[in-house]
Order: sequence, then C-alpha cells, then structure tokens
Amino acid sequence: MKIAMVGTGYVGLVSGICFSDFGHDVTCVDKDNRKITKLNNGEVPIFEPGLDTLMAKNVASGRLNFTDNLAAAVMGADAVFIAVGTPTRRGDGHADLTYVMDAAQEIADLATGYIVIVIKSTVPVGTNQQVKQALKKTNPQLEFNVASNPEFLREGAAINDFMRPDRVVIGVDSERAGQVLSDIYRPLYLRDFPLLITDLESAEMIKYAANSFLATKITFINEIATLCEKVGADIKQVSKGVGMDDRIGNKFLHAGPGYGGSCFPKDTKALARIGQEHAVPMQITETVIKVNEEVKRRMIDKILHLCDQSFNGKIIVVLGVTFKPNTDDMRDAPSLTLVPALIGGGAKVRVCDPHGQREGEELLPGVDWVKDPYKAVQNANLVVLLTEWNEFRGLDLKRIADRMQTPKMADLRNIYSSKDAKMAGFVSYDSIGRELFRASEK
Repeated sequence: MKIAMVGTGYVGLVSGICFSDFGHDVTCVDKDNRKITKLNNGEVPIFEPGLDTLMAKNVASGRLNFTDNLAAAVMGADAVFIAVGTPTRRGDGHADLTYVMDAAQEIADLATGYIVIVIKSTVPVGTNQQVKQALKKTNPQLEFNVASNPEFLREGAAINDFMRPDRVVIGVDSERAGQVLSDIYRPLYLRDFPLLITDLESAEMIKYAANSFLATKITFINEIATLCEKVGADIKQVSKGVGMDDRIGNKFLHAGPGYGGSCFPKDTKALARIGQEHAVPMQITETVIKVNEEVKRRMIDKILHLCDQSFNGKIIVVLGVTFKPNTDDMRDAPSLTLVPALIGGGAKVRVCDPHGQREGEELLPGVDWVKDPYKAVQNANLVVLLTEWNEFRGLDLKRIADRMQTPKMADLRNIYSSKDAKMAGFVSYDSIGRELFRASEK
C-alpha cells in the first residue's frame, strides 16, 4: 500500500521506516528542509538503536522516501498518517492541536480520491471528530475517513515495540477505514500480534489512560521508596516482592528520580485537563503530577545532604542527563531540574552522557561536557548517577573513588549498593529507598 507520513519526529520517523520494512511504499514528509536534506543524505536526526540501519535498507529497496512536498506524498496514497507534535499548551496544560489541524486541512486541500487520514499524534478525546468536521468544511467533495492510531513506542526500544507490539489500537467510524488500516498492519496480524479495533473516542482514551497508569505506577513506587528510607526497608526487595504478584507485575516498579520524556509529563497533564473540562477531576493523575515534581526536588535535597548542605565551590559530576538510556531525548528529563539547581547553588558541574550532548548543550548551559566518566570525576567532590546507561552499569568504582577529592556518590538509579561503595573506598553513598552509607557513621 502507499502511505504518506506527515512529520519526521520520533514517532513519524520510526513508524514510517517500520511501515516500509513491512513492504509498503512510504513517503515521509516534513516542512523542515534541513531535516529532509539530512535524511536524504542518510543521516538520522535522532538516536534510536538500529534505526539508521533499517532506514538505509528500505531507502535502498526504493520503498522509503523523504520529501518536503506534501502534494507529491499525498497523491495516490491509501492512507496519510499525521505524526506531528502536540506540545502542552501554555497556561492551561492542554495539548496544542495547531500542527494536527493545519496538517489535516492541507491534506484535505490536496487529496483527490478516497483517503484515510490517520491521527497518530497523541490527541485529546474528541479530536478525531473535530478533525473530521473541519475537513468536511475544507473540502466538502472529498471522500475520506478519519482514523485514530495511537503509538506505544518506548524510546530506546522503538523498533522492537513496532515490530512486536503488545497491541495495535485502531479507532475508526467505518468498515472501509478499518479495512485499510487492517491491511496496513496485516504483517503483524499474521504474526498473531493483537489488533484492537475500537471507536474513535476509545482509541484516543486508551493512549492517555495507559500512559497515565504507567506514570502512576512509577510515582507510587517512588513514594514507597521515600517511606522505605524512613523505616529502614530496602525498596529493591520491596519492589521485587510487590512485582511478583501477577496482578501487579514487575515493570515500572523501579524507584528513581521521577519520570520524564516526551509522553508521560505531557499526557498526564492533558488527561487532567480533559477531566477538568468534563467536570470529572482526574484526582489520581493530578496527584501523580504533583508528586513527580516533588520527587525531583527530593533528589536535590538528597544531593545537598551529601554535599554537607552547600553546593558552593563543589565539583559535581552527573552521569547521564537524557530522561532514559538509549535515547538522546532530553524532554522533561530529571536533569533539567537537578543540574540547574546545582549550578544555581554555586557548583561546578561536569556532565557525561553517551548521546545527550547534542540536545543538552543548549538545555544545560554552564556545564562542562566530558566523554570519559573516569576523566570527569578527577578531583570531584560528588558523582551523581542519573541515567542508567549500560556504560555506567559496570564502572570500576575503586578507580572512580581514587580519582575523586571526596569520594561520594548519589546513585539515583540503584545500580550499585552501599557494600559496593564501601569496598571501593567511597566515604558516602546514597541511593533511592535504601540505607544511606557514611564512613563516619560506621
């Protein structure tokens, strides 16, 4: 089938490349000429493991193309996917639908035959109906259907998530549109991956409900971790014991510095706003948003305690600033709260991240970027482990401690243990939901 993908951001680019790998003829469209030029030169503008190889394979096959010409992409397409940004709108917390509506109306102006316009962007409930009504006004003669196809891609594992999904959700209001989408996803259906076809509103709600539930699970275990520190329990053991219950499961029960990224912060705020507009307050979600911000601030207090209540003049090394490993995404990363607080307190901050510098240089002014963690910690007063990249999971802690002026560590991902730190020569080690180690206290 012929597919046009409008938007070459994270979702659009990954989806377009993967659809072409299914055997479809895919044209990815973006108004950013520089991005299109890079893509046509074989450069992938985001870091996602394996995406460059898959893109090159399908470009070589002739199934994948990139252009800034929307008209050429729409001509003859069976379906046009809209995968543009829906950032949180300033002032009210709602999703900004400007890019979605603009793209849909441009498509309606250009389309000539029957077409399915698929909203892949995360949008509030009712948006697909809103788009449908707008398109009828824009081009009353156009034969079309609007469909909802929310994405569930985890950054760092997006290709696997697309090729081996837990489920594919399709919202439609006609059998014809449902058949087009079913044909597009047929390769997955033949592999027995579940395809759930719903109405438009249910598909829209599934996305928000899923992300808000996962954010709730993360926030819950972070609160339990704080209580563990007070009562002397170990959050890793608690999480393991809780996760062994099949009704709960062990995923998203890892305590840390709070959730971030492109989805959870934006989608929880949008769901809370949707609830307010319909006089059904999403009280759990609203609390999750509040507690998640408190978790980030609590991390600052934890680091301040290790620095004897003053950042001034301290050399602090932060290992990892992206919101999670295997991505260069900095959106709503805990580092954007933590690092400015360190600098504002008078600390000299060095940052080490395998792929975070490209975005991080603009977002974190005033830090020194160092590629080697062992060079970064030279004469440092504290090392903060903030993102659990594989490169930081097997550090030689003794080598780290020996290079530091005052060997102290804030392990905000619970990768190591107080025993590991003590044996390596650290004088202080703190983590999440576990006992604080200080040499002077032993």
